[in-house]
Amino acid sequence: MIAVSERMKAGARLTGVLVTAAVLAAACSSSTKSGSGGSSTTSGAGASSAGSASAVSIETHSGPMGAYLTDASGRTLYVFAADSAGKSNCSGGCASFWPPLTGASATAMSGAQASMLGTITRSDGSKQVTYDGHPLYYFKEDTKAGQTNGQGFNNFGGKWWLVAPSGQPITGSGGASSSAPGGSSSSSGGGGGGGWA
Repeated sequence: MIAVSERMKAGARLTGVLVTAAVLAAACSSSTKSGSGGSSTTSGAGASSAGSASAVSIETHSGPMGAYLTDASGRTLYVFAADSAGKSNCSGGCASFWPPLTGASATAMSGAQASMLGTITRSDGSKQVTYDGHPLYYFKEDTKAGQTNGQGFNNFGGKWWLVAPSGQPITGSGGASSSAPGGSSSSSGGGGGGGWA
């Protein structure tokens, strides 16, 4: 009787060890998978890590207001009238509604001009992609490719515009309201160093 009981206890311990080993192997496997692919975010919806890969691609798409800049997935890019060439004036709460397009470098594709691409260093040390010297941003309320919900917004001290392949802002109205949700609106025309109204 004692020998059978001891064998059952030994069998139970062996089963426990095997189950523990299987759980640990599964945990290691899943953490490896999430660690290898979790850092490349291309969505601009609400996170400044949008486009944070080391290199990003800029291209153009067409809409009711003509050709405008997007990232490679078709997400619309904007310029901020309150920025000056080579300097972003959008951080903190502003950057939560207008996430900067970040990346160590940028490549021009499909109508964008390579000679107009560059980067600046933001106050947090990240690199932001520029076009014709002007920093590029996403809009939090653009949740999929082709949306231009930020066109013409006047908040955080200036207006937000789509960008033409020439580097000029597209200042036509886009059916947007005068302020972004949760953002501080401003009635000023955006007195940015770019001379855009």
